[in-house]
Amino acid sequence: MKTLFQAISGGSCLLNLDARSMEEIIEGAVEFLVQTGRLPESQQAGVIEGVLEREKMVPTVIGQACAVPHFYSESIAEPAMVFVRLRHGANLGAPDGIATRFIFLLIGSEQQTLQHLDTLSLIARLMSDNVFHFELTYAKTQQDVTDAMERHINRNVLAAPPKPREVTDGLKSAPRPFAGIKADIKRRIPHYIADFKDGLRAKSIASIVFMFFACLAPAITFGGLLGDNTDGAIGTQEMLISTAVCGVVYALVSGQPLIILGGIGPMLIFTIILYQLCQDMEQGDNFLGIYGWVGIWTACLTCLLAIGNASNLMKYFTRFTDEIFSALMSLIFIYKAVEGIIETFENPGSGGTEKALLALILAIGTFYIAMSLARFRSSIYLFPWMREFLADFGPSIALACMIAVAWWLGDASTVDTLAVGGATETAKEGGSWFVNLGQVPLHLKLIAIGPAILATVLIFLSQNITARLVNSPGNHLVKGESYHWDLAVIGGLVGLCSLFGWPWMVAATVRSLAHVRSLAITEEVVGKENHQTEIIHVIENRVTAVAIHILIGLTLLALSLLQYVPMAALYGIFLFMGFVSLKGIQFIERLGYWLMDSALYPVNHYTRRVPTRTIHLFTLVQLICLIVLCVVNLSPSNPVKIMFPIFIACLVPVRALLGRFIDKDHLAYLDADEEPDDEGLHWV
Repeated sequence: MKTLFQAISGGSCLLNLDARSMEEIIEGAVEFLVQTGRLPESQQAGVIEGVLEREKMVPTVIGQACAVPHFYSESIAEPAMVFVRLRHGANLGAPDGIATRFIFLLIGSEQQTLQHLDTLSLIARLMSDNVFHFELTYAKTQQDVTDAMERHINRNVLAAPPKPREVTDGLKSAPRPFAGIKADIKRRIPHYIADFKDGLRAKSIASIVFMFFACLAPAITFGGLLGDNTDGAIGTQEMLISTAVCGVVYALVSGQPLIILGGIGPMLIFTIILYQLCQDMEQGDNFLGIYGWVGIWTACLTCLLAIGNASNLMKYFTRFTDEIFSALMSLIFIYKAVEGIIETFENPGSGGTEKALLALILAIGTFYIAMSLARFRSSIYLFPWMREFLADFGPSIALACMIAVAWWLGDASTVDTLAVGGATETAKEGGSWFVNLGQVPLHLKLIAIGPAILATVLIFLSQNITARLVNSPGNHLVKGESYHWDLAVIGGLVGLCSLFGWPWMVAATVRSLAHVRSLAITEEVVGKENHQTEIIHVIENRVTAVAIHILIGLTLLALSLLQYVPMAALYGIFLFMGFVSLKGIQFIERLGYWLMDSALYPVNHYTRRVPTRTIHLFTLVQLICLIVLCVVNLSPSNPVKIMFPIFIACLVPVRALLGRFIDKDHLAYLDADEEPDDEGLHWV
């Protein structure tokens, strides 16, 4: 590399040569060597003839838009090299079919053949670097070429060890009871007033409107499913009340108000299984009481974990586990949307095929409009404030448009709307707001500890993994983390919900990440593929979360208005949230590599350092784990479903076992929490 670099930096660089054939190229390159004093004029004709003769025997067009013609003879005293970039690519019969535009002409004595092989290998590596290839295409001067080579060298220094994983301050609390909680409060309390002031921005309005429907739709959907599967013991209204109350309380007292609480698929499954177990034990009438005791034990165990600084264990959770969990939550949203649309086709009711097709149009229309408007942020059209407005309010605009389309094309018989229904009958004695915990037999109160342990594991993992994803370095949050205190708050809220017979609220991964993105200020990174955007700032505040959940609570006073919101349009919002959450997950990007030419992989911190086979092995293990979790969620076997939290916890030892099959440095690059600090160099 040093010889090649010195030659080009010394002036052996010919840009924009106007030539169409190998003969013209060689003649122009040799003429340049003569004019710059690198080759005696007396040897010009012989070198041209020798190079062309060599080309007739074995063409040196190696692909990647590159050719390496060469000639070695004892008559050449001093070796020379010239880099040539053609003004226009020439069809020289490259094996990959790409027009040749870059030529490295090498001449020297026969004793330098070994050095030539090293140089040839170096050139092949250079031209396989997509970023170097791009920079070489648009280089205007010789200095630009040498700068591109220097950046290539910086990107490909493999001797440097990977950056060690850094444990954040939120997971470094001392091994004393309450140490983590005290540290979290001390870290976050100085920002409490600013959390309200920072939320008073126009962008917050867009976030509130979008997230209101994004949280309302799953609350009503999951509430309806709970009502159907618990014979109305816990239904939609309880879900809405719990979502509103817990959401407001959490937004006001938690350390990380960007996290959104809500019902999630695994917790929904857990509650349904608990009800079925009560039925099997002929304790159906005591379901809410047993549910309450399970919740109380869960609350106590969760608070004990917070007091004992158990969130410090999250330092053993890495990108490997976070990505699988995040992908699972996103796929659940997509699955629920697709399931709802398919169900419309299977049971169209009186509307027939027309109703099913309209539902499909509404769902796809909402999804398409929301995605299209979200991309407006990087558009070249309209004024900047217009692009920002359309991107921020995109999901809300999409929903409003599809509501209008639904009632323009259909009517009450062809449009399924949100159905909240009347008040549910519960087993609360005497119409009391509280669950009668005293009617539960003593032995069932003690047995409730078993399911409570599983529920605690699920809440612990959901809360902390979501917190890790929200606090990801890529989101550039600045007000500090709060793992232990927030876990204690969740424990208290679970206990509160248990007393009233409400569904337990936990950190909802997809909704939390959507909340962060709705408050994010982004910029398009010039030079990155697919017009990637990066978050440069997030408006950390409490106003949006408080407003979102107050609006959800107010829906209880305006249930009649929900009849105008088509379920199919909300399925489109489900799809939007699911796909947007999948975007940017490194695991999902690596799955796409299986269908790509390895020579065209994007250049990043692990593709440049980790063998392709190792990348695919790591991705395959993640995919198998994700499939197992999906199968567990969809399994018809209740005992398997209720063990779901254990399967998530098992991801940690699976990740640890990978160290036996994958080089530790390669594993560190693949599982890095963030890109190394020097990764920005290759986009300069």
